[in-house]
Amino acid sequence: MIRTLVAHHRALDRGALAFVLSAEDDIEVVAELDRVEDVASALANGHGDVAVVDVELFGPDGLTAVGLARHLPEGHHALLLADVRQAATLAPLMARRSTGLGFLTKNTPPEQLVASVRRVAAGEPVIDPELVLAATAARSPLTPRETEVLAMAAAGGPVAEIAAQLSLAPGTVRNHLSRVIAKTGGRTRIEALRIAQKAGWV
Repeated sequence: MIRTLVAHHRALDRGALAFVLSAEDDIEVVAELDRVEDVASALANGHGDVAVVDVELFGPDGLTAVGLARHLPEGHHALLLADVRQAATLAPLMARRSTGLGFLTKNTPPEQLVASVRRVAAGEPVIDPELVLAATAARSPLTPRETEVLAMAAAGGPVAEIAAQLSLAPGTVRNHLSRVIAKTGGRTRIEALRIAQKAGWV
């Protein structure tokens, strides 16, 4: 039995999701929540196997690798429901292809939602092709200067060398790299580069 948490800010949508999932013999909805903080607490206390979460609950600052980890304890599985307009923001997270983490559009058919919950519970990554296409078509969150600095860093150039070539102060280059890391959700410059390359931004 897959114990599932449903978290959505709209009671009607939350109830509809719970109804669809509860109709399956192998899925049990153990909680309906309206705060992402409650999801983290429930998962950490072993009250669920999979969390189906509306990404709007995370807020604009929570949709990063760091923000996600704060609300979804390591080792737990989640299926995130998003609007295609949020695809660009989610692109760095989708590029990571983490096991047990899924991304679906909010207009996903019920049968696909059910199948995705099962796949996520089994530790498989799930990414809706519609979100991928929207993310690919979306404009990169990196500024032209940030993209330039990241590309030069990818070539192995140290901060001082990048600064000299771009006629910038070393501190300015470091600031650009810090912003790139924050925007991609990476933990290091190398990881930020990998995420940006997978998203097609560099």
